[in-house]
Amino acid sequence: MTPTASAGVGQAVRLALGTASALGIARFAYGLLLPAMRDDLHWTLADAGVMSAANGFGYLLGALLAAALIRRLGAATAFRAGMALTAGSLSATAAAGDHLLLACRALSGATGAVVFIAGGVIATQAATRADSAMPITVYFAGTGLGILASGVTVPLLGAHWRLAWLVLGIAAALATGASWTAAGPGGVPRAGAGRARLRPLLAAALAYLLFATGYIAYITFLSAYLTDRHASVAQVVLTWTVLGSAVTAAPVLWSRPIADWPGSRALATLLAVLGGGAALALVSSAPAVVLLSALVYGATFMGVPAAVTALVGTHTSTVDRAATLAALTAVFAAGQTAGPWLAGLVADRTSTAAPLAWTAVLCAAGAAVALVGRSAAPAPDHTSPTHGVRA
Repeated sequence: MTPTASAGVGQAVRLALGTASALGIARFAYGLLLPAMRDDLHWTLADAGVMSAANGFGYLLGALLAAALIRRLGAATAFRAGMALTAGSLSATAAAGDHLLLACRALSGATGAVVFIAGGVIATQAATRADSAMPITVYFAGTGLGILASGVTVPLLGAHWRLAWLVLGIAAALATGASWTAAGPGGVPRAGAGRARLRPLLAAALAYLLFATGYIAYITFLSAYLTDRHASVAQVVLTWTVLGSAVTAAPVLWSRPIADWPGSRALATLLAVLGGGAALALVSSAPAVVLLSALVYGATFMGVPAAVTALVGTHTSTVDRAATLAALTAVFAAGQTAGPWLAGLVADRTSTAAPLAWTAVLCAAGAAVALVGRSAAPAPDHTSPTHGVRA
């Protein structure tokens, strides 16, 4: 690895605390808290899905605002502000009354989207300088750090879900401080008035929508699925530890395919493997099978946005990159807003196994769309992190 590439990876490691906070903690840790909140607040599974949908709706609003914020403030400032506000929203969730929980979840979704997009822009620029896709996959793999930290702490707090939210807020605040200089002194400069270029990415956008609608059900309802099958606290901790660890290891598996495989082949492969991983847990609820399912799921699901981000880098010019990524994130957010609520409705009428089947079916459909869809030619400036890269 060249010194430039090493520097890019080092920057991405610190940026990865952004996805650890905005995704691994602010979004996915909710699945760990769901059983305790459901029992204490007397929710149905549809009610639990609405809480996740509120986070997705906030994420959609944040995605719609992110490009304008990055143009006005610069990616570095947007990233830092989003991190700080995410930590604040998690801490507020600990003290919120029943009617304010939805607002807190929506706020953490909105600020998390700004972190995700601004950090993605910075990571893409780092990948371009390094001539490697590794900074992108490392950035997204940071989600696993948040899942891992949540998985080894939240279940041990048992029914004390408000205390758990406070602990998560403190963890997000620590991540904010540690990632503050990740964008460098000035960060990525303010972008010009770029436009979203979705025409060459229509198949990828549809596959991304199906993924967003499906993947979120698995991680939202996984703990509820285990609880309903009388899994021990140790099994829940181990399952989430395996899942989070697999996410952090994903760059080793997927950096080269994302960089080297033509078109959307890597995206299709990721979605197919992800659907298979979700289906594994339906075969048997035996601990070994569930752990294998979590391992496969964790090793693939954050590779999907990494692959989509790499496609954006390939098929758009530098000036249009932030707007295009924000538009695709809005598509993604729309799917993950509807997905958990719909899956919760189905689960109320069937069982907590239904959301896992939901994930498997929709990810398989997304893989088919990505496989048959054709990509347009790369952007003429060839400043993509996947144009002639070394993994």
